Order: sequence, then C-alpha cells, then structure tokens
Amino acid sequence: MKEAEKKKYPIGPEHYELLEEIGQGVSAYVHRARCISFNEIVAIKILDFERDNCDLNNVSREAQTMILVDHPNVLKSHCSFVSDHNLWVVMPYMAGGSCLHILKAAFPDGFEEVVIATVLREVLKGLEYLHHHGHIHRDVKAGNILIDSRGAIKLGDFGVSACLFDSGDRQRTRNTFVGTPCWMAPEVMEQLHGYDFKADIWSFGITALELAHGHAPFSKYPPMKVLLMTLQNAPPGLDYERDRKFSKSFKQMIASCLVKDPSKRPTASKLLKNSFFKQARSNDYIGRRLLEGLPALGERMKALKVAYYRLVIFSSLL
Repeated sequence: MKEAEKKKYPIGPEHYELLEEIGQGVSAYVHRARCISFNEIVAIKILDFERDNCDLNNVSREAQTMILVDHPNVLKSHCSFVSDHNLWVVMPYMAGGSCLHILKAAFPDGFEEVVIATVLREVLKGLEYLHHHGHIHRDVKAGNILIDSRGAIKLGDFGVSACLFDSGDRQRTRNTFVGTPCWMAPEVMEQLHGYDFKADIWSFGITALELAHGHAPFSKYPPMKVLLMTLQNAPPGLDYERDRKFSKSFKQMIASCLVKDPSKRPTASKLLKNSFFKQARSNDYIGRRLLEGLPALGERMKALKVAYYRLVIFSSLL
C-alpha cells in the first residue's frame, strides 16, 4: 500500500491512453485510462474550464487539495495537469462505479437496509475526516459514492466538486446555482448567513432516502419547485406506513439529519455512534450484494446512454 502511495504519476496527456468513457457531466468527462509507464488502469476526469468559466488558479489549487487527501473513504487524486484548455485529474479507477449507476442498473427501487447502513457508515467516516480537516464536501449524493472492484466505498468528487466536476444535477458557485438542487440544504439555498459542514449532513440525509427509494425526494420536480418545497415544506423522510420494511432506527437517523436548523443536526462523529449503523457489514458483503453479476462499468454507461437517448426521441415524438 505504502509503495503505491509513493508512486509519482507522470504529468502530461502523452503518458496516458484514454479508453472508454465512464462518466459525463455538464463540462467534464471521465474516462477509464491506462497509465502507460506503470501499465495501470486509472480514471481520468477531463474538465473544460473555458466552457465552465472557472478561475484556473482556483481549479488548480482545489485539484492540489485532492492530492493531499489521505483517508480510505475519500477518493484522492494521483496528480493533475493542464493540457490545452482542459484540466486532467488522474484518480484511482473505481470499477464498481457510483451507487447511482448501480441503482439505475440493478436496484431501481432502492437497496436493502443492511446495504444502505454499510454504504452510509463508510461515507460518514469520509465526511468525519473532511470535516475534521476543515473541509465541506458540498456534493454528497449517490452519484458521488464510488465502489471499487472489491466493494470498498469512497466519497468522490471532493474539492474540485464544489463548482467544477458535477454530474449534471447541479453546478454550484459561491452565490448562485442552476440545475436540480435536490440534495441542497435549506441554508445553502437561502444564501443568507453562509453555511458550514452541517450542510453535508442534510445532503447525507437526502442521500439515505435516495439509496432507500432509488431516487432523491422531489427529483421529479423542476428546480424552482424543489427550492420552494425544501424551504416551505416539512423535511422529507421515510413514511411510517409506506416504508414499513425499514427499521425505526433508520427512520430516526434520517430525521435527525433532515432538521432545517443546522445547529440541531448531529456531527458526522456523533452519527457514526447511531444504533442504525450496528447492522453495517464488510466491504466483501457490498461486493457480493451489489457487484456480482453486474456488467462492466463501461457497458453499464453505454446502456444508460442508449436508454436516455431513446427517452429523448420518444418524448420528441409525443
């Protein structure tokens, strides 16, 4: 393990062979790739910062922060560099893909509770580490929970995710956002008094609902409607009647995260002690329950794209 950490990944596009596309956002693409000098499979995120209108110095600084991350539940980057008007970020390849893609491919109605507890416990460990070091993730959601071939779970898209590497659900800058703000805490939407790491705890609660149902609450509504519903309605949660298959401790854990007053939400450290997480299992369990029998990530991405384009064509015919 230590040897891998000491590896100095080469700088420059000529050192990498881009293979198939495994992810796409508003202004970024993710490819499976081969680092030629190490003959190692990696993931490379390529961001067009001209199109995204981002400050290059800021981008480079945040990309550097990703390299310094050192926790088993937070995806780090091996290196980053600028080529033409693109930023390349070289990262470990997470062959299982994201929880969002696994939900879409094989679990459209959500995961079972033991799987959710296992996934969320690992995410919380990553958040505890980030918050302890003064970072806010800002983009906790199923699409940013990544799984490797052995079932290990990492929180992805930290640092540069804040305004750059988005999966298309939302783009966020300091005072404005567009897209679907389903995971966004009320205080982030209001932009009145700023926000702190407790905004991640709200997003964590929304992500728990997303893993339970296969989609985030309010996901079928347009962005402005989501804003109004989040700010004006009671917080979403598991329904005591409709969601009977889930335990009381799961319902209470989610309710504790989805409190509108951020000061009343628990910290990641406190949440880890919640009785809900006692049922969490090992990485091997995740590998067996979620990954066995799934097509390769590139194949799944192709199938999702085909399904999406079919839907677009069908909608245009109506």
